[in-house]
Amino acid sequence: MTEETNPRVGSPLTRVRHAVGGLGDTLRDRWADAPKWQRWLVYALLLALAIAAPSPLIGSFMSPYTDWTSLLFNPIGIYILLAIGLNIVVGHAGLLDLGYVAFFAIGAYTLAYLGIKHGFTFWPTLILGMAFASISGVILGAPTLRLRGDYLAIVTLGFGEIIRVVILNVDKIGGARGFSGIPLWSNFFWVYFFCGITILISWRLVRSAVGRAFLAVREDQIAAEAMGVNTTRYKVKAFMIGSFLAGVAGGLFAHYMMYLNPTMFMFIKSFEVVAMVVLGGLGSISGSIIAAIILTFLPEGLRMAKEVLHTTKDPRMVIYSIMLIALMLTRPQGLLGRRELWQVLPKRKDKAPKDPTTEQ
Repeated sequence: MTEETNPRVGSPLTRVRHAVGGLGDTLRDRWADAPKWQRWLVYALLLALAIAAPSPLIGSFMSPYTDWTSLLFNPIGIYILLAIGLNIVVGHAGLLDLGYVAFFAIGAYTLAYLGIKHGFTFWPTLILGMAFASISGVILGAPTLRLRGDYLAIVTLGFGEIIRVVILNVDKIGGARGFSGIPLWSNFFWVYFFCGITILISWRLVRSAVGRAFLAVREDQIAAEAMGVNTTRYKVKAFMIGSFLAGVAGGLFAHYMMYLNPTMFMFIKSFEVVAMVVLGGLGSISGSIIAAIILTFLPEGLRMAKEVLHTTKDPRMVIYSIMLIALMLTRPQGLLGRRELWQVLPKRKDKAPKDPTTEQ
C-alpha cells in the first residue's frame, strides 16, 4: 500500500483528506442502504425547510442584521445565475475567465440606460441587455480564444477592467457618481424563474453534442482538434452562452438594486464567482448552485462572530477566508467534484440475487 492509499502514512494534510473522503464514503453508503421511509422522511423535511425558509422566524436568527427575504431570494438567485453561466465557460469548456463581471455590468447598464433614458419596459430591456452581453462575449472571444491558460486569463481580466473604466468615464450612464432611478421591475419570482430556465439549459447543453465538444476541449485541446473539433468555434460558443447568462443576471440585478455604481463591478466580483465554481466542483451544475448559496450567505451569517468574540473589529472576512482555505485543502476537487448531487447520493443498493444452484 502506497503513501497515497494508506491513510496511516503521509503528511497530516493527506491524512485529513483521507478522513474527509472516508466520511463522505460512509455517508453515501448509509444513504444507499437507508430504508425507503427514511429517504422520504428526509425529502419531506427538506421540502418543509424550503417552504419555511422565507419566514421571519427563521430570518430572526439566520440574518438578524438585514432583511432575510431579500437576502434569500435576490442575491443568492443572482449569484446562482452567475455561477452556472461561468461554470459553462470554466467548468465545461476549461477556459479561465477572470473578467466575467464585464458581461454582468454590460447587461445591468444596458437595461438601466434603455429603461431610464428611452422609457423601455422590462422585457425589451432584458432581451437587449442579454443580446449586448452575448455579442460582447463573441467580440472578446473571437480574436483572443486562440490563447490558452494564463494568457487567456490575463486578456479576460484586462477586458473586465476596460469595461469598468469605460463605465466610470461615461457621463450618460452616471460615471463615477452612479446610475440611479432604475425602475423596480424584477422580484424573487423572476430571479428564480430564470434560475430554473438556466439550470435546464445548462443540463441539456452538457448532454448535447455541443456540451460533449466543450468537454473534449477542456480535457485535451490537441486531441479534440485531431478528432475534427473546431476548438476556436466552440470556445466562442462557450463565451457567448456564458456572457448571455451574465447579461440576464445583470439585468435582474439592476432592477433589484435600482442603483448602479462602477464599484459594484470590480475584479473581486469575478473572483467571487470563480470561487463559487471552483468550490462547487468544475463542471458540476448542482455544485455551483450549492457553492453560490453557501458563499452568498456565509459573509452575512458570520456577522454574529463580532459579538461572539467580543471585539470591535469585524472578523467575518478573516473567518470566511480561513474556512475557504481549509475546505480547498481538504477537498481540492470541490464539494462535488465533477459529479452532480444525484450522482453523489446513489440509489439504494439491491440485495444480491440468490444463486438457484445452492437452493435444495
